[in-house]
Formats: sequence, structure tokens, C-alpha cells
Amino acid sequence: MSQSTAPVSGLAPLAQVAGTAENVNVSMKRNGTLSLVAPDGMTAINIVPPGAVSDDEPASTFDENLAETIDDFVLAGMATQLVSDIEADEQSRAGWIDEFTEGLRLLGLRMQESRGDAGASTAPLEGMSTVVAPLLLDEVLRAQSTARGELLPADGPVRVVDESTGSGPGRDELADALQKDMNTYLTRVCSEYYPDTDRMLFYAVFCGSGFKKVYRCPIRQRPLSESVDAKDLIVNAGTTDLANAHRITHVIQMRRSDVRRMQLVGAYRDVALGAPMQQARPVEQAQAEISGIDAISQQPNDQNHTIYEVLTEWDLGEGPDGLPLPYKITIDKDSRTVLEVRRNWREGDELFRAREMYVRYPFIDAISFYGLGLLHLLGNTSKALTAAMRILIDAGMFSNFPGFLISDAGARQDTNELRVPPGGGRKVNTNGRPIRESVMELPYKGPSPVMMQLIDALRNDAKAMAGSAEMPVGDGRAPVPVGTMLAIVEQASKPMSAVHKRMHAAQAKEFQLLVDLLREDPEAFWRDGRRGIYQWDKETFIQALDAFELAPVSDPNSPTRTHRLLKAQALKMLQQGDPGMYDAEAVDGHILRLLGFSNPAEFFNHAQAPTTNPEAELAQAKIAEGQAKIAQQARDSELRLVEAKMRAESDQRSAQVKLATEAEKSRIERERLGVEAAAEGIKGAHQHARDEQAAAVPDVPDVGAPTPPGMTF
Repeated sequence: MSQSTAPVSGLAPLAQVAGTAENVNVSMKRNGTLSLVAPDGMTAINIVPPGAVSDDEPASTFDENLAETIDDFVLAGMATQLVSDIEADEQSRAGWIDEFTEGLRLLGLRMQESRGDAGASTAPLEGMSTVVAPLLLDEVLRAQSTARGELLPADGPVRVVDESTGSGPGRDELADALQKDMNTYLTRVCSEYYPDTDRMLFYAVFCGSGFKKVYRCPIRQRPLSESVDAKDLIVNAGTTDLANAHRITHVIQMRRSDVRRMQLVGAYRDVALGAPMQQARPVEQAQAEISGIDAISQQPNDQNHTIYEVLTEWDLGEGPDGLPLPYKITIDKDSRTVLEVRRNWREGDELFRAREMYVRYPFIDAISFYGLGLLHLLGNTSKALTAAMRILIDAGMFSNFPGFLISDAGARQDTNELRVPPGGGRKVNTNGRPIRESVMELPYKGPSPVMMQLIDALRNDAKAMAGSAEMPVGDGRAPVPVGTMLAIVEQASKPMSAVHKRMHAAQAKEFQLLVDLLREDPEAFWRDGRRGIYQWDKETFIQALDAFELAPVSDPNSPTRTHRLLKAQALKMLQQGDPGMYDAEAVDGHILRLLGFSNPAEFFNHAQAPTTNPEAELAQAKIAEGQAKIAQQARDSELRLVEAKMRAESDQRSAQVKLATEAEKSRIERERLGVEAAAEGIKGAHQHARDEQAAAVPDVPDVGAPTPPGMTF
């Protein structure tokens, strides 16, 4: 048997097949190869599309569509069982779907008239307000904008992390090329990545969960990371996380043409499915009402197929001892036809562990699988704020345009609707009575200041709960130290910082799944012709993926740009405080990059000093030497003047000290003489007193003395 294989671009009439066209066997193989076999079976022509593997090359059958070989009866039972399980899973989350649908209405995105009939859903009385407080929408948009700014920067979301100790010019160049080309791949090749992720972030902060599906698209022939709405991702009841889910179902609304494309490339079984019977779910109907469009096209040819893509465990007899193994099973809901059954574990894995395809972006992990979003945190507060705002608006309207009562004692009126235009009038029959006695306005009260304060309190509490409380900035106070301001910002943004860390971890996992798919099909990185700044080949690209780690460019420790700028300001203050320890150019370059300048070096002055001739340099040296001598002489003269002044001051102080010493000596001498004179005076006074006392007392003869003659006693 002769056989030839050629790519589509290189077709040429090199072989002639005998027989009529009806006798030639034409078939399309799973890899897209068109096979033409002659009636005698001896001649075959295989037309291989670009990028496909021809049958002449060995190809693994591990990833084949097992639905092509499974009996139709088995497939029918599989479809019936799975559809029944999926409907039970959908019913188990009915309460969550109801809250999600009600939360969409709390966003206040649908235009409503400010009037309604009695008993209507808009307002119980005609003319009453139907405004919805924008609290929930405001906080959702704030959180989405913050997350987008951190996870989706303009230069790309990926950075390369090199944790090895070795480095070199070649390794650094390879890491830089991988980072730039990967960012190019996600921003230009996968142009849907940024808007799709931005949309996912809205629902992540709104309902608590956003999902990304990382897979290889059979039509676009490259790995993709696309968002999946939480309403379209169904898990079995009691699931705590994606890794432990028994069944994960992605509900896909697929066009008829896309279903046919999937069949032509061999992803789905080539079987007839019939006309789809698309039905809108309540949550889809609510979204359509907000958008102002129909949930389902009224044209039968425009209706989509509802496809269930299920990751589950099933026993097909491939596991040991009847062990159910992980498979990806795709079913058309309306016809209950199995389109695809593929193994969902890595080839060679003896434990048959399921491959991960979905990544969950959480807002707050709590309570249930879907977590908590701003809908759950602010839903009741938003309802209360809506009621309070309607009360204020209605109070203002009724106080300015009040209703009235007409006395039945007066004359009969033509109508009970008396609407007087500005500057106009209306005739009222009072039967001769004063008009104030016939018509009385209802005593409606105006807007209450207490209600206004209640609205402010509700709004502030809600913002504090959502982590977006406004901080006082620029209110005339003295400059606040960087550390104090950083502490204030960090304290106020703790809730959003925790959310940012969760989303940072989710994006890191998403990139890892994307790298795994690129490692399996490296040529998908440049298949569209964009090779980037580096001329990659298969071996070099896989080597780069193995050597480096791809991580989000966001910083989990600095959840906002304000945090990074405050840290940069603190770094600049440290550099200014000790210039010798820090590299000023490196510090300023870091700050300029934070400000958004991609090339900070262009702002630095690196101009070299102009060159001069030796004679000029010698003359300048002599001039400098003369100036130095003059300066030295001036300094010497100044020093001598200072010394003379110091000596004069010292002599003056010495003279003053000497005079003070002499004066002190004189004072002491005078005091001594005064003391001596006083002592002599006291001594003389004592002596005089004794003399006077002695004179006043008569002499007494001494007993022992001899008695003078002639005296007897």
C-alpha cells in the first residue's frame, strides 16, 4: 500500500487515485488529518494540518476521547446518571442562587420610575420613591478597582522568581526574556486575559468567589485561562474546596458552530445533537433585566447548546480493584448525549490523582464553599439604607406637595385631583364657606435630621465593615510622620489587605497551572508567530520553565500603591539621614519605578567632567595654591585676633578677680577689728562692774589673819 503525507500548505498533485469520487473513502482523524483511501485500499493520501502530528509519528493515546470506544448503552446510562446528579447539585444551592439574584437587584443598576400602583413591587403608593442606595455597588467597584490595580498592572501580571544561588549574564538574560515574553503572551497573544479577569474580579468581591479555568483550547491550539461565573460552576453538596469536590460541573452555553468545530477537531464525538432547547435560569433572567436585553434569543437558530463539562470519578474498569478514576465527561444537556470522556490524571501517575483545572479567587473564606462577599457583608445594611433614603425622599416630596382633605359639607367638586401648576390657579366650590374650612392639607412632616444622622451612621459602619473607611487627609494639621501615617493606613486597610493576599495566592496557582500546560506543549507559546524578544526553542523554553518560577507581580505585603509610596518615603528619609550608607541613585530609581517611570536612569545626571590641557590645570593649581595661602593667612590673622581677644578678656577677668579679692580682705579686716573692739568694750564693762561691786561691799576681816592691836571682837 502506497501512502503519502503532506501539509496543507504544500499540497501538490503528486498522486492520482483511480476510481470515482463515490468509491474514495474520506475520513477525518482526531488530530485533524484528512485521509483519502483508494477503493483498492492500496493508495492513501493523508493531508495533515499545520501543527498537527501525522500518523507516521508515534502519538500517545492517553489523552484520546474514550467516548469513541465506549458502548452507546454505557454512555446513555452515564449521561442519565450524571444529569440527575447535576440537577441535585443545582437544587442543593438554591438558597445561594436566590441570594445572588437578590444581590444583583441591590446593586441598583436597573432604571425604575419613581411611581407605582398600589400593590406593585416598586412602591405601595403612587409617586413614592424607588431609589436604591448605591452603597453595595460603590464598595464592589472600589474593591474591584483595588484588586485590578494590583493583579493586572499595565506592564503585565507576571514576574520571574529565581531562588537559585547561582547567577550569571546568561541566566539573568534568560530570566528577563521569560518574564517579558510571558507578559507579552498574557497581554497581547491572550488578549482576552485582562478584560476577562477584570470581569471575574467584580463577581469575586460581589458574591465571594471568582473562578478561573485553565485548560488547553482545542480550537485556538493554546493554553487559556478564562473566567467562570460562580453561577455556572456547580459542585456537589457538602464540598469545602475544589480539591475535595466529588463532582465539578461547568455549565457552558456553546454556539452551534463552536460545537461543530469541537467535533471537527476531534474534541467531541461527531454525532447529531438536534436542536437546542435553551432555558434561562432565574439568575440569568435577573442579569438580563439589568442589561435590558432578553436572556434567550427569540430566534431558534440563535439558541445555544447547554453543555455540561463534568470533572468526576467514574469506574470504567481502568482502575485497580474497581477504583473509580478521575475523568472529564462532557454531556449535551438537551439530548443527554455524551460528547467526550477523557482521563483526568497525568500519564504515569500510579496514584491516579486528578489534575486541577479550576482556581478559586476568594474574597473571604468562611461558612460555605462559595465564601462571603460584599453581598453578604453589606446586603442587610444596603436594604436598611435604601429604606431610610426612600423615607427621606418621600418625606420631602409629601411635605412640599402634600395631599389634602375636602369637606363633604361643601359643594360637590368636579374632581378630587386638584393639581395647581406654578403660577396657576384652580376653582374650588365651597358653597359660601371659607376655603380653609373646606380644604385642608395633610400634616406631613419634612425630612428628619435624626434620619439623616442614621443614614450617615449606617454608611460609615458599612464602609468600616468593607475596609474602605475614609481617612482624614489634608485637613490643616501638622505633617504626620511617615511611620504614623503608615500605621494608620495599614490599620484601616487590614480587611482589604487580607483579601489581596488571598487573591495573590490564587493568581500564583493560576500561573502554575498555565506553566504546566505550556511545559506539555511548548510550541503553543509562539505558535501564532510572536516569539517575543527571545528566539525560543522547545528545549530552551522548557529549561527556563524548570529553572525559574512564575509569580504574580503584585506584592502581598503592600496591598495598595499608597503602602508602597509610604515605604519608599521612609527609605528616602533613611538615605538622607545617613548618605554614606545608602546608594542615593538606587533609592531614587526604586521610587521612580514605583511612580510609574519604566526607565529611571534617564533622569539621572551622569555627565563627565570636561577635559583640560596640562598648562591650564597647572595655572588653576597655582591659583588654587595662592587662594589657599591667602585663605590660610586670613585664618591665621583671625586666629591671632581671637587669641588676643581671649588674652585681654583673661587679663580683665584676672584684674577683676584681684580687685574683688582685695575688697574681700578689707571687709574681713574691718569685721575683725570691729569684733576685737567689741570684745574689749565688753571686757572693760565687766571689769567696771566688778569694781563697782567691790566698792559697795565692806571689808570683812580674815579669820586666819592676826588681829590688829587694840581691836577685839
